[in-house]
Amino acid sequence: MKVAVIGAGKWGQALAYAFGQKCDVVITSRTPRNIPGFVSLDEAMECEKIVMTIPAQTVREWLRKNYGFKNHQILVAAKGMEARTGAFLNEIYEEFVPSSNLTYLSGPSFAKEVMKGLPTALVLNSSNRVAATEWGELFPDFIKTYVSGDVVGAEIAGAYKNVIAIAGGICAGLGLGENAHASLVSRGLVEMARFGREFGAKEETFLSLSGAGDLFLTAGSKLSRNFRVGLGLAKRKRIDEILEELGEVAEGVGTAEALYTISKTNDIYIPIANEVYAILKGKDPMKSLKDLLNRRRD
Repeated sequence: MKVAVIGAGKWGQALAYAFGQKCDVVITSRTPRNIPGFVSLDEAMECEKIVMTIPAQTVREWLRKNYGFKNHQILVAAKGMEARTGAFLNEIYEEFVPSSNLTYLSGPSFAKEVMKGLPTALVLNSSNRVAATEWGELFPDFIKTYVSGDVVGAEIAGAYKNVIAIAGGICAGLGLGENAHASLVSRGLVEMARFGREFGAKEETFLSLSGAGDLFLTAGSKLSRNFRVGLGLAKRKRIDEILEELGEVAEGVGTAEALYTISKTNDIYIPIANEVYAILKGKDPMKSLKDLLNRRRD
């Protein structure tokens, strides 16, 4: 089996390594890279199976300019929501690809550890169980895969946890302690599930690898880009300065804006996510802490 990975950042390279254990893998990106298996986009698009790692904020434009459907089976391996519209990734992709040809990857998966062949477990979410199962057979032995049909739940969990991870970094950067961090992550999980219910997501998805598993990983580790954004915000750095230092995409920034817009439009109570958005817009983190502690609603 030949697999193409679109996007040659750290996560794209990690997935190329993982699939390379069983498959012939090529990889491509907008900028040419001196890495094994790098090919042109045209050559990559000749593969039947394609792994997409393009960030949520740019994927719609990329698909519009570059993609032509040729009955590909696509594994979407990015996480996030479009800030401008509030669209979930599955909504964006389904404008260009039939839902039966789309599978979405979720669960705890730092690129650095995948590149080392360290074990983890992930979920393949699709309306097409056969397609998801076929993707599972291509993963290496050090990654255990499960199959789920709750695409919306996985999409929300994967996007939302990045915002809670920013909050986790702020909590750590302010030196608020382990009790505060555990409280924050626990309430963040409740908030994620509350938001998900509004869109028909299954409760169990948020208690699974897609939800709690990924959240626990990213909300407390410096390996998480979004956690590092939070550390910078705790030091009162501007978000543009933080992102320049980071040198990578932090999807939680755009997702925080999308969640804020959706929560206001649909009257959904998501206090942690909305305080993260306020801090990104310049609110003092200690003022946000006081507002969270003094809020009247659960």
